[in-house]
Amino acid sequence: MARELVLVIDDSPTITKVVQLVLTKAGYEVATAVDGEAGLEAVRTRTPDLILLDFVMPRMNGYQFCRELNADPSLKDIPVVLMSAKGDQVGERFVKVMGIVDYITKPFSPEAITAVVQHTIAKYHPGRTGQLEEIPGLVTGEDMATAENVEDTAIRTSALGKVRDALLASLSTGSESAETLDLVRRAFTDDALVRALGSIDPNRLVEIAARQPAALLGDLRTVPLAEILHLLDAQEQSGVLSVSRGDAQIEIYFRRGRVDQATASGVPEEFLLGRFVLDKELMSPADFEVFVQARGGDQKLMGQQLVAAGHLTDTDVRDCLTRQTCELIYEILRWRFGRFRFTASIDLPATVLDASLGIDVEAILMEGYRRVDEWHLIERAIDNFDLVFLRNEDAVAQMGRGRLTREELAILELVNGKNTVKDIVRKSRVGSFDVSKMLYRLLSIKLVRRRVLPVAI
Repeated sequence: MARELVLVIDDSPTITKVVQLVLTKAGYEVATAVDGEAGLEAVRTRTPDLILLDFVMPRMNGYQFCRELNADPSLKDIPVVLMSAKGDQVGERFVKVMGIVDYITKPFSPEAITAVVQHTIAKYHPGRTGQLEEIPGLVTGEDMATAENVEDTAIRTSALGKVRDALLASLSTGSESAETLDLVRRAFTDDALVRALGSIDPNRLVEIAARQPAALLGDLRTVPLAEILHLLDAQEQSGVLSVSRGDAQIEIYFRRGRVDQATASGVPEEFLLGRFVLDKELMSPADFEVFVQARGGDQKLMGQQLVAAGHLTDTDVRDCLTRQTCELIYEILRWRFGRFRFTASIDLPATVLDASLGIDVEAILMEGYRRVDEWHLIERAIDNFDLVFLRNEDAVAQMGRGRLTREELAILELVNGKNTVKDIVRKSRVGSFDVSKMLYRLLSIKLVRRRVLPVAI
């Protein structure tokens, strides 16, 4: 008896890949489509037992797909489960409408998507489940005879993929379009690589792949960071995700799908550990400056030195590292371009193992999404950090300062017609998100205004 066929329709390559891996492992046959039009073509080619459908897609969205499916008498009885992201404002309203029998909210766990599929197929195709010959993992004598060759081929393919990724990484400057990178990738076929490698023993590639884990790499313009984080979380991966843009590079360390720490280079001072020490008022600014000057060029970790000097406890440092890690990830969730590379490894740096923050990815993303939404709103008024603002002294006097928080008052004092937003961030030792958010509020209640520069004649 053939395995049940599940069609996954989603424009996110990460989501389709994750669902495909999870359901294939659970014993289902999985087909994929990138949008509603491709989904209809797939359905008419071969009728699936179940459709997992994204709601927001280009060309033809989930609602339009269901309308077309329902209009075809031969297809309208196929059960459809809606996959909706948090905030899409869909779900229960669409259940039992246009053939939609259930819904699941993204991000979802592998266990959740498997349970939904099993329940739906058992309900709508009761005769298609529970057959002994379809139990995943049942191995025949023929399977045993070919398993070794299949494994060698898979390892060799993985090794060639590693070589391909290294070539792409060395050739890329980060400014190429997704189409250009795809053309280059397709040029580096396995056969082409084997010919180019010439005398290199293919078994050597097998040894490399067995010793070093394969890397996932790409462009943030093609695959958003949030989807990469979802994937690493869902697969409970361990290793390091490197994200770079210009001179800035951020390393996010994963252990079994949770974030243990993030470190950075080439980023503004607001993301350095000292800012979070001052934010939590663990040290006065004066004492911190004395500590920094005494530290000089010492390369030891600042957190360890602060504990050794008696300024902070281990718990204080852990709290600051957690805040720093989250802020770094919130920042790169905003990046519209850049490069990423994930390398799987269980050998993480000792400093990361000592931190072992174990931050939940979904919790980071929930706050990150909220901030990204706020950024989009703020950027309409504060579109660059070189802007200069003036205080509306009359409005400040009329309103009084009692309605402002201590932090807002501190930012208001730095608005003097000379300081740029960038200057205010630096002088306040407050993060750019929080500074922009407070300036946006001060703008909205008309306590500050943008300085209009004279037009050169």
